[in-house]
Amino acid sequence: MGTYFGTDGIRGRTGEWPMTPEFALRLGYAVGEVLGENGHRQGPVLVGKDTRVSGYMFESALEAGLSAAGLDVALLGPMPTPAIAYLTRTFRATAGVVISASHNPFQDNGFKFFTPEGDKLPDATEAAIEARLEQPVQTIDGARLGKAVRISDAAGRYIEFCKSAIPARSELRGMHIVIDCAHGATYNVSPHVFEELGARVEVLGAAPDGYNINEGVGALHPEVMGARVRELGADLGIALDGDGDRVILAAADGTIVDGDQILGILALDRHRAGLLQGGVVGTQMTNLGLENALTAAGIPFARARVGDRYVLEELRRYGWSLGGEGSGHIVCLEHTTTGDGTVAALQVAYMMHRTGQTLAALAAAIPRLPQTLVNVPVVGGARGCLEEQAVRSEVAAVEAELGTRGRVLLRPSGTEPLVRVMVEGEDADQARQAAERIADCIRAAI
Repeated sequence: MGTYFGTDGIRGRTGEWPMTPEFALRLGYAVGEVLGENGHRQGPVLVGKDTRVSGYMFESALEAGLSAAGLDVALLGPMPTPAIAYLTRTFRATAGVVISASHNPFQDNGFKFFTPEGDKLPDATEAAIEARLEQPVQTIDGARLGKAVRISDAAGRYIEFCKSAIPARSELRGMHIVIDCAHGATYNVSPHVFEELGARVEVLGAAPDGYNINEGVGALHPEVMGARVRELGADLGIALDGDGDRVILAAADGTIVDGDQILGILALDRHRAGLLQGGVVGTQMTNLGLENALTAAGIPFARARVGDRYVLEELRRYGWSLGGEGSGHIVCLEHTTTGDGTVAALQVAYMMHRTGQTLAALAAAIPRLPQTLVNVPVVGGARGCLEEQAVRSEVAAVEAELGTRGRVLLRPSGTEPLVRVMVEGEDADQARQAAERIADCIRAAI
């Protein structure tokens, strides 16, 4: 990670550096300068955002910086992150930018970038942008300033793209689905996808006011959606996060189905149909239950670093097409270049409709081992405390206790000042106690 770029772009508290209008202006200019030098000026820079009130401010400042560097801008308004990745490709744009802090509360915001191919920026480009940020903004000649336009049909284009993720002339008629949009960027697109395919849709979290994004709703709080599914007797619940790149599902009885199980459901179905390209990529955090289920089915499995950009890197390295994270980032390379909650949910819904199986039955094939995650707040660098002998000794002791029946993972968060302690094993109490022991050691080291 660089000074500003983390595992998923730039993110922070609005009003605190770097999430200030001044920085957004400088960032737009730096991006314009770097991409212009690389000869990528083939179209406008697409700028989308989620529903945070600060998005207006950052959109204007970023637009000014890009224009000052001579790049045209196309403003999309509130749109899911995967929609920006898709539209960046179809518009033959110079780049795509999403102003969003994803699953974070409204007080935060951030910037994510996509290449003309719809991929996250490579590390070298991020480093070049960071270097250019240290230089002053110098507006180019007035005759070469960039222009800005608004794209009015972006939502319709993305809705049609999502529908194309299942076979033509397919439908979901007869299904009753609850969709929680987290008061975020999917509020005006994802419900229409399922309605236009014939499903009866109950919508939650679709009244954004600039301040309620992710607040007690969406993929961070899927129990709300699950309770509504159970109350209505619906077939399926879909909970998206604020920028729409994550999804968590619920079965008819309200039972939550996470990203690891969604990934397994899709993998097993494609494997049975002979459509799975190679194997599946998860992450260091992927539940051991998914790995065991895939191995039993003869499906290769590989782990990447946490973050859908690293899942994508491994998919391309292996030549595979399906990967994801337990948090709900599901990457289906035949459709998308980033996590897309709506596309992933649609494929599961279509599978249910096609096979007549319930989500509970599909998820039963992917049992989850008990997993405990403890987040330990840190100040300053996190890696130093992880090297402390007491921490290393405690980790070694836990690993010896678990043997081959569990795992331990410690990692600094790429988006928040936290160390994440994960322990999984066959015994839930043992995993929870072990995670707390390690977390206590880290707190003492801090």
